[in-house]
Amino acid sequence: MPKLPDLIKGNLRDYDLEYRIHATRRMFERDIRENAVERILREGDVIERYDEDFPLPNVLISGRATGGRSLHLVVGINSPERKFVIITDEPDSLRWTNNFSRRTP
Repeated sequence: MPKLPDLIKGNLRDYDLEYRIHATRRMFERDIRENAVERILREGDVIERYDEDFPLPNVLISGRATGGRSLHLVVGINSPERKFVIITDEPDSLRWTNNFSRRTP
């Protein structure tokens, strides 16, 4: 099985994006657009991996939307159904370092 980060970046066109209801609400509340999510999927950095997570293995991706806004995506990989399940979040500066790629101690 390919590494999770490679699976995401290598298969964006072949997989459907599925947004959880919670993620859709948060995206609406925080004015996070789908094109920002897609950009971060393509260009963001995987900062944490959860290969054994239930119900899906997933990764935490950090990136910036157009305009420099920092966002985090939790991306679950459902290989049999060829879907990436997306949850969005704005990182809290009190819990993350300046570039939002590491948790503060």
